[in-house]
Amino acid sequence: MSRIAKYPVELPKGVEVTLGAAEISVKGPLGTLQQFVLPAVKVERDGEKIFCRAVEGQPNAGAMSGTMRALLNNMVTGVTKGFEKKLSLVGVGYRAQAQGDKLNLTLGFSHPVVHQMPKGIKVETPTQTEIVIKGIDRQVVGQVAAEIRAYREPEPYKGKGVRYVDEVVAIKETKKK
Repeated sequence: MSRIAKYPVELPKGVEVTLGAAEISVKGPLGTLQQFVLPAVKVERDGEKIFCRAVEGQPNAGAMSGTMRALLNNMVTGVTKGFEKKLSLVGVGYRAQAQGDKLNLTLGFSHPVVHQMPKGIKVETPTQTEIVIKGIDRQVVGQVAAEIRAYREPEPYKGKGVRYVDEVVAIKETKKK
């Protein structure tokens, strides 16, 4: 059995959880998230705690119970605190500018790159070389950050490109004659 699933998900004040037969809904001060319940997992509520238990006889039930517990914990954290990813642009002339739900990027191409933000995601640019992506769904925030990074990944010789703030890029040595 998963060791993660042994720990309950604590519900802070102001968070409402609705358990359905096939879906869980979590409502908090920042918004509402929904998640389908995996068939190999039984979700139970006991006061202000939620437990994810493996269903006997289902394949991978132990692993899926840990996955379901992690998803529920991320939902509760998302509707209370939210998630954010920070990106930085490294390179001469690389700039970012947020305009509403669009992010305009100048990444050294012959054309500007415009990235449309999905619903529920906010983007900020404190400076021209910093991007902050915020939202309540951890998976969507991470996916948007990965899509923006994919426009110009950090290259290994000069380190130019879009990178996560905490990312370390290993710089290669150039070829010697």
